This record gives sequence, C-alpha cells and structure tokens, in this order.
Amino acid sequence: MLRTLHLFLLRAACFGLLMGLTACDPNRVFETNEDLPDYAWSVQNKPAFEFEITDPNQPYNVYLNVRNASAYGYYNLYVKATLTGPAGPVGKPMLHQMILMDPKTGEPRGDGTGDIFDHQFLALRDQRFPQAGKYRMVLEQYMRQDVLPGIMAVGVRVEKAAPGEAGK
Repeated sequence: MLRTLHLFLLRAACFGLLMGLTACDPNRVFETNEDLPDYAWSVQNKPAFEFEITDPNQPYNVYLNVRNASAYGYYNLYVKATLTGPAGPVGKPMLHQMILMDPKTGEPRGDGTGDIFDHQFLALRDQRFPQAGKYRMVLEQYMRQDVLPGIMAVGVRVEKAAPGEAGK
C-alpha cells in the first residue's frame, strides 16, 4: 500500500514537472502520453495518438516517449510506429529500437527519479506531412514477449523543426 502511494505521488510530481516544462514550448504542436494498464505493455494494446497538422510546408520532428521502471527486464525496446493521415498511410510502418539501459552495465538511461525513467526518442526528423489535417500514429510493442512488465507509459510528441535544422 505504501509503495503504491509512493509511486502515485512520484508519478504525479513527474507529470506536474513535465507539464510545467512543456507548457511554454512554442515549437510543440502535440504531446500526449498514455499510461499502460498494470504498468505492462501487452501486444494487444496498441495506443493511438491523433494530432492536427495545420501547415504542411513546415517540417516537423516526431518523438516517441517511453516511461519504464528499472525492473523492466530488457535493455532495449522495439516499437513499431504506423502513421496515417487524411489520405491514408504516410510512408511505411517504422520499427524503432530504443535503448533504455546500457547493454553492458545495465545502468538506466533517460531522466528519472528513484526507479522510474522517462525517455524521448526521435522517430521522424524533418517530417513533412503531405497535407493539412488530422494524423494518427499507432504504437505497437514489437518484442518477443507478449506482455512487457515495467513499461509504464508511451506517448508521442510532434514539434516544429527548428529553422536550419533540416538535414542534421
């Protein structure tokens, strides 16, 4: 019971801090994270994130967010991301390998407090969306295990690419 309360308070504090840091970000177009039931990611759970693009001439960076507990059993996480727009699929589904912990030492990467760590991985750099409208990104865990205990939340962030950033 005390551990559950501690985790709840820690998550609330991290969420408040994250909201405070992103509230003043003029480049952010969209950012949402979805908590996973029982802090585990099942292959059947495919979180979908919908966002609006108003300027198709603007390049955007798209990030995948992951929150994990240090008890997560692997150093990496494979995620398949599928992007669709008003006219259908945008490119092919992408498979991303995310390194959550150092493969040799097991030392956690990302930002964290206690045993919870937040990561943000660049999935699409300088993405140009073909037209204005609503887009949807679906995330699927693509590991060899049906349920991944310790993956607590996943999300998507879309931001305007900084001027002069193209091609980096």
